[in-house]
Amino acid sequence: MHRTLRWLSRRPLWFLHAIGAALGWLTYALSPTYRRRVRSNSALAGIAASARRHAVAEAGRALLELPYLWLRAPDAPIAPPVQWEGAALIDAAHAAGRGIVFLTPHMGSFEVTAQAYAERYAAAHGPITVLYRPARKAWLRELVDTSRARPGLATAPATLAGVRQMIRALRRGEAVGLLPDQVPPAGLGVWAPFFGQKAYTMTLAARLVQQTGATPVIAWGERLAHGRGYVVRLSPLAEALPADDALAAASVVNRAMEALIRRAPQQYLWGYNRYKGPRQEVDPRVSSG
Repeated sequence: MHRTLRWLSRRPLWFLHAIGAALGWLTYALSPTYRRRVRSNSALAGIAASARRHAVAEAGRALLELPYLWLRAPDAPIAPPVQWEGAALIDAAHAAGRGIVFLTPHMGSFEVTAQAYAERYAAAHGPITVLYRPARKAWLRELVDTSRARPGLATAPATLAGVRQMIRALRRGEAVGLLPDQVPPAGLGVWAPFFGQKAYTMTLAARLVQQTGATPVIAWGERLAHGRGYVVRLSPLAEALPADDALAAASVVNRAMEALIRRAPQQYLWGYNRYKGPRQEVDPRVSSG
């Protein structure tokens, strides 16, 4: 497996994306569970069938580009060079001496956003610390742990220690990144609306902003067609995060993610099991009677 991944890491993006699109459709055809989830989640959001079909191929491209993003040489820049939209938000936060909390959903190439920030800003403003959940399989966990620890990019596990690591980074004026639409562990979230249905939503994003005075920035890496690279698109959080109201704050973040996803639904991972319950917690949507 390692040999195959290394071979893939040396292939051009257009090749990886072409194979990935075919893999996306193969997975959709062979997995009834995955197919039902894609259809159900996209229907909740009112997404057109054409965008949903496009998203099936994009999900495969997201998977096949990982060997290149994870396993290329540590000092090798992303190629083609990443384009930026809204980078003034980063410059303003750093000029004010504030940390940055990047909110990046399961959309486009969420791996490329952190790497692109590290390439452009880490030398002057310190590394970006990214929250991650260790893989369950030992071989994959070792691969992910080593490949994500790139120059200018630090990782923090989804534990109390990892949260403290992110708080320290923000207080130094550095940046952190997390996926606000990822289902958090039990006790670290609230049930907030997401496309009209209750979804267990992390409270960490709002807590990081409120405890450190950091600037929240919505970020996603658009995957360009035909292997032409990526555009990191940045925008401010449209609503203020309410203090001392975890549900209201989580709802603000979810609304921001909904608005972003509706702008490019063809690049969202509709197959992600967004509405599952957290481990060791009873789903309140299920009647106890």
